[in-house]
Amino acid sequence: MSPSWPPAPVGDLDQALRPLGTSTMLPARAYTAPEVLAWERRHLFAGTWTCAGRLDELLGDHTQRAVTAGDIPVLLTRHGESVTAFANTCRHRGHELLPEDGTSARPVVVCPYHAWVFGLDGELRAAPRFAETPADHGLVPLPVEVWHGWVFVNGTGDAGPFARHVGALADLVAPYAPEGLTLGARHEYEMRANWKVVVENYHECYHCPHIHPELCAVSPPTSGDNYDLPGAWVGGAMDLRDHAETMSLDGRSSGTFLPGVDRRRVLYLALFPDLLLSLHPDYVMTHRLRPRAPDTTWIECSWYALQEDVGYAEEFWDRTNRQDWAACESVQRGLASPHFRPGPFAPAEDAVHQWVTMIGNAYLGTPPG
Repeated sequence: MSPSWPPAPVGDLDQALRPLGTSTMLPARAYTAPEVLAWERRHLFAGTWTCAGRLDELLGDHTQRAVTAGDIPVLLTRHGESVTAFANTCRHRGHELLPEDGTSARPVVVCPYHAWVFGLDGELRAAPRFAETPADHGLVPLPVEVWHGWVFVNGTGDAGPFARHVGALADLVAPYAPEGLTLGARHEYEMRANWKVVVENYHECYHCPHIHPELCAVSPPTSGDNYDLPGAWVGGAMDLRDHAETMSLDGRSSGTFLPGVDRRRVLYLALFPDLLLSLHPDYVMTHRLRPRAPDTTWIECSWYALQEDVGYAEEFWDRTNRQDWAACESVQRGLASPHFRPGPFAPAEDAVHQWVTMIGNAYLGTPPG
């Protein structure tokens, strides 16, 4: 069973948790208060399944890498085909085994403080100057899963099963087989907006006619529909215009189409809490999010395809991303105003309502999924 959480220090959520048509956005504190972000890091990020990145990049040439799940340091290890995760804290005095994002190619884990030695399986192998190696002092194991090439970690160690977390999203992603695609390009952005503002923007095209002329030229902003299926995720699909082969500035593809996928639709899916998956006929684009502060989010945008040249997609989406980031930063400034009051959802914002409902219930103590 998933744990229950203490309530978040957000305030009244009654209006946000009403049905679509009578509900509003979350209170401003959800986007601006440091204590809310601290709660989110421990529960929404560390307490569920956070995406640490791609396996081949994290551990391709290494046996160990230190990552962070929410506010909890985690050590990933690889021995053969097996990937394991442990609390990144020595069982002697708590020293970090590797600094954040640090790597090692050693066949064992060695604490840099007092040189306790652990196997890649977490077992304590040696403790200098002890007559006998202390029993039952191996590294604390944490749940980890590799899914379509991405590594997911549960930092608190008590989340529900990953399969339940992903739910029906698995069937939507499987035809695109992203684990077999090549990284063609990557951009990193740091934007001055709360991480939830980014996700909420991603889940609606109500704004598209006003700030995305290039997007609207290749995909009707009122097209498609949103899913209501099991799992800790939200998303839907949009159509391509008749002349468009893909999402690019001229609607043409310079790549190779993915076999067995719908050539006329693009799927926009957000796996809670931090991975946005945009599935196109000829490439997969992801946004991986990390909150830096209540008003700052680091975003890693990656493009994966059957070939390395994804410049046509990169150019289109970098322009679209920057249009979105400017809008999100303006929203964040508005949320900080003492005059802001949560507004109602438009009918086209049903996916945002799903997301807000998921977040609101989590704030009350019920984990997503």
